Amino acid sequence: MKKFIFVAAIASALVACNEGSQKSGSLMLQRDSLQKVIDQKDTEINDLMGTFNEIQQGFDLINEAQGRVNMMKGNAENNSTAENIRENMEFIQETLAENKRKIEELENKLNTGSINSAKLKEAINSLSQQLNEKNREIEALRAQLEEKDVVIQELGNAVNSLKEENTQVKQQRDETEQIARNQDAQLNTAWYVFGTSKELKKEGILSKGEVLQGNYNKNYFTKIDIRKVSVIPLESKSATLLTNHPAGSYTLLKDSKGEYTLRITDATKFWSVSKYLVIKVK
Repeated sequence: MKKFIFVAAIASALVACNEGSQKSGSLMLQRDSLQKVIDQKDTEINDLMGTFNEIQQGFDLINEAQGRVNMMKGNAENNSTAENIRENMEFIQETLAENKRKIEELENKLNTGSINSAKLKEAINSLSQQLNEKNREIEALRAQLEEKDVVIQELGNAVNSLKEENTQVKQQRDETEQIARNQDAQLNTAWYVFGTSKELKKEGILSKGEVLQGNYNKNYFTKIDIRKVSVIPLESKSATLLTNHPAGSYTLLKDSKGEYTLRITDATKFWSVSKYLVIKVK
């Protein structure tokens, strides 16, 4: 019906134009001029009619997509169905936007062209009303889908959130365990060295009978885990501890060869003052 009204409006405008043109005279020049005017108006009318048909076709496609969504919305919880609904809703939104643009284009052509018809304006207003009505329908449909869409989204977010939370917990646990391992290793790591006075001085460990602090060659030391190492053979018949370690936490005993062996009897107490052990041997 709307299309018939639009065609009737165009025909009415064309008849009015032709009647107005025939009154301008019967001279050949005037007829030629009138024919140009008629041709121009025919072109404008055909252009308007083409745009009108495109808009109406857009509304038809929107109605079809709207019908598909209405059929699928009862099963919106299904992932594939939800995806189809989203695709159809996106198509509807894009087509509505395109129809809006074309209706504005029609209004602009009518305002700037040579055709001035109240019936044409009325037909375009009808298209605008149809667009507004369709927008309201789609908004209502969107509202109906919103609850289901939110549920789908919330379920997805819940799963993703749980995965992220588990990942974060695992990462934090791994980091905590690594920190604990590092701290544990540091707490249970010590360094020892034994050598003659000459050797210790050469490595910057000993000067004027005293152990230097911080300027010695740390690579010369042997790194140990104090939980695992409690016996250090010194391979010497003379041994003196130059670093401070509490009495009663160790013993210096000779073996069958008369060489000393350091035996740590209380590791916690022994290494409590210093984690560096320097022993002078001969």
